[in-house]
Amino acid sequence: MKVIQADGFEFRFSDAIDAFVFDEKDNTKPTFHGAPMKGVDIVAEFESAYVYIEMKDYDDPSAYDVIHAASDDEKHSRQDSFRWLKNYLKYKFRDSYLYRHAEQKVDKPIHYVCLITFDNALNSRMQKSLKQELPVGRAPRRWIQTLATSCQVVNLEKWNENFPKWPATRLLVPPQEVV
Repeated sequence: MKVIQADGFEFRFSDAIDAFVFDEKDNTKPTFHGAPMKGVDIVAEFESAYVYIEMKDYDDPSAYDVIHAASDDEKHSRQDSFRWLKNYLKYKFRDSYLYRHAEQKVDKPIHYVCLITFDNALNSRMQKSLKQELPVGRAPRRWIQTLATSCQVVNLEKWNENFPKWPATRLLVPPQEVV
């Protein structure tokens, strides 16, 4: 069992060969990269695949919800926010793929899972948009392999529903002491 804590969440990978914080900030740790690229939060290795995991915890997801915008200005602002987040998630995956390619660790199918604290409908829209740009499950005719075999965008409830062998929980942050 590999237990990983990152960005306010804890994951328990019962069947992982390895799992670690990939976007390591501490330069003394062996998983620190040091290159000026982005990295997903966690990489988990299994016998038949790698799983790249990115987490985003938002207090106010309405800033990304284009469908429920009240005005054209608000819709435009939310479209910009949604597009920014989609691109951020896309480049997190792509840079991580480049890191792992340089480490010669793209020898298995790669699944990308984004744990985002949005409702299911907004996560579904993000997933559809992200899948189109990675691309997922298809490779242009000159490629030998695909970049990503699958891409899912889920909230904590859906994570635990979809991945019961890898339960996730939100960590409780202890209150700050007032001096």
